[in-house]
Amino acid sequence: MLGLARKAGQLVSGEFSSEKAVKEGIARLVIVASDASDNTKKLFSDKCRSYAVPLRVWSDKESIGRALGQRYRASAAVTDEGFAAALLRIMDGTPRERGTK
Repeated sequence: MLGLARKAGQLVSGEFSSEKAVKEGIARLVIVASDASDNTKKLFSDKCRSYAVPLRVWSDKESIGRALGQRYRASAAVTDEGFAAALLRIMDGTPRERGTK
């Protein structure tokens, strides 16, 4: 799903780009790798709380990077509401409601 969002142009990755997306109000979901530094996790935790953006600490830098066709990525910001909702359902393990796409 991350790769699809990237190919659709609805995802930015890397700490600077992800933080910028949050500050500009275009981030709909931020994903931070579980093996990112404590400073990175705190930065995104504070920013996402302040800007009311969902945040998930998930997987590791190598896996996130591989999903995006990159080497390593500590963070990514999804900028599309649909992709964000789908990723949240996957990460949180919640089933899709009947009758919805």
